[in-house]
Amino acid sequence: MNTSFVTQLQSGLDDLKAKGTLKKLNYLSSPQSARVRMEGRGEVLILSSNNYLGLCDQPEVVDAGIKGLHDFGAGTASVRFICGTFTVHRALEQAIARFVGTAASMSYVSAWNANEGLTASIAEEGDFVISDALNHASIIDSIRLAKAMNKCTTGVYKHADLDDLVEKLKANAGARRRIIWTDGVFSMEGSTAKLPQILQIARDHDAIVVMDDSHATGVLGATGRGTAEHYGLVGEVDIITSTLGKALGGAAGGFVAGAAALCDTLTQKSRPQLFSNALPPTVAASALAAVEFVEAHPERVTTLRENAQYFRAAIKEAGFNPLDGDTPIVPIIVGDTADAIRMSELLLDEGIFVTGFGFPVVPVGTARLRCQISAAHTRDDLDYAVRAIKKVGLSAGVLK
Repeated sequence: MNTSFVTQLQSGLDDLKAKGTLKKLNYLSSPQSARVRMEGRGEVLILSSNNYLGLCDQPEVVDAGIKGLHDFGAGTASVRFICGTFTVHRALEQAIARFVGTAASMSYVSAWNANEGLTASIAEEGDFVISDALNHASIIDSIRLAKAMNKCTTGVYKHADLDDLVEKLKANAGARRRIIWTDGVFSMEGSTAKLPQILQIARDHDAIVVMDDSHATGVLGATGRGTAEHYGLVGEVDIITSTLGKALGGAAGGFVAGAAALCDTLTQKSRPQLFSNALPPTVAASALAAVEFVEAHPERVTTLRENAQYFRAAIKEAGFNPLDGDTPIVPIIVGDTADAIRMSELLLDEGIFVTGFGFPVVPVGTARLRCQISAAHTRDDLDYAVRAIKKVGLSAGVLK
């Protein structure tokens, strides 16, 4: 073993610990829900989960996964193009396409893989790919990979600055193809992309719009169909990527949705699709049940929206100024990374599990507690959380 290498790694960890920014793992011993059992802590109220609709332990979703396990076995033991495509994958992909309003979809083992495999499959030399500055890391890595593999030209526009987007598109008017990448909901901000304007800009500049809707699928819109439904634009986005690991059951998996020709192209060219085992059938079955549950129970989306509005108003009343937004992501800006992590630790002592985020996840000086609201939360849950956050904010000197 190279002991000097291990020593260097440990030194870096010790430095993070001294700064108070070392991330710790907390082990749960119960399903994701409004309240969970945490090893060594007992029951805690969770405000850091992507379980937006409370479907992780929904009986219909769990039972479908168990049935999928019995019907199809533990795994596919193959990639899709060999013998890893099961009928449950087809059913899931048809349901996803129907739900998000596209002609077809293709499932992946994660949304990261879906994003990673997309850009390099559609961007070629002579193309221009441009990304919002606050896009998710998976989008950034996807574009970097496409640039390295296919020699396409890339650019970044200032977050939500559509004048900057237009300027950069004009500067690359001679590109063979122009591709605009944006998140639907920006995960650390809780803000929503200016989709109507982006689509108009794309029409004006003959560009393709690709939107990662991971924090909007099952969340935004009257029936949870995402950012496009939120704006009344279902069917207008060229390509949608998203996750099955958040609102739609929370297990794992992701997808790309768009034209049938796009999904056929991904079958032929997308490297994560070609060289990774297919989504486990039990996960595909539970995700399919989650999609069908949301379609049958739009009131769950309504509850989520009402809970998010209630919590946002209550946390403001308590004296905090969360970032504005229409989503269940409510970021409370603290400033210093160590303060955010310290508040998170103090809240855990109060029985509230909410994660503090700092640099490099968010810019220096904008560390935050990212509160995520679920349809599974009761009003008593939310009231208790607000009281605890106010108490900790006062003791930590963040709230005056």
